This record gives sequence, structure tokens and C-alpha cells, in this order.
Amino acid sequence: MKVDAIVFALSGEMDNEHTERLQELLDIEKQSRILLDLKGVTLVGQAAVQFLARVEAAGVRIVNCPDYVRTWIVAENRGTQPP
Repeated sequence: MKVDAIVFALSGEMDNEHTERLQELLDIEKQSRILLDLKGVTLVGQAAVQFLARVEAAGVRIVNCPDYVRTWIVAENRGTQPP
């Protein structure tokens, strides 16, 4: 049976420690399509936004992203400050 994608459903706060652990998991699943579901995320730090921007640019799909996080990711990609 072929798996279409692996979904990591995240919740709560995302800080540097969490992104380091998540990167380890993503490294294990390199051959699979990955989705990060941020529906349950309540707070993200700057390091987490930088991480999300980096992995999204590398092909990880981010779904159910809170608007404020998406705005921050876009700003990070542009090299600007969020509004």
C-alpha cells in the first residue's frame, strides 16, 4: 500500500526545541510527501517561523496555518518584518 503523504498534526507552542525535534522527524521521512497541519498551534516563536519558512521552501506543505503565522512566514521569505 502506497502512502500519499505523512501528516504531522502540531498543537500548542512551537519553539526552537520543538523545531529541532520536528526536523529530526522530517529527516527520517525524506522519501515521503510531508504535510504539517498547524490547526492546533497556538503560539510560534521567531525560530519556529524561520523553520517553517525553510521547510516550506524545501517542499513541505503547510496546511491550516493561522493567518498571523502565514503573514510572518511570507515576511520571513521576503526578508522583511511582519506588519
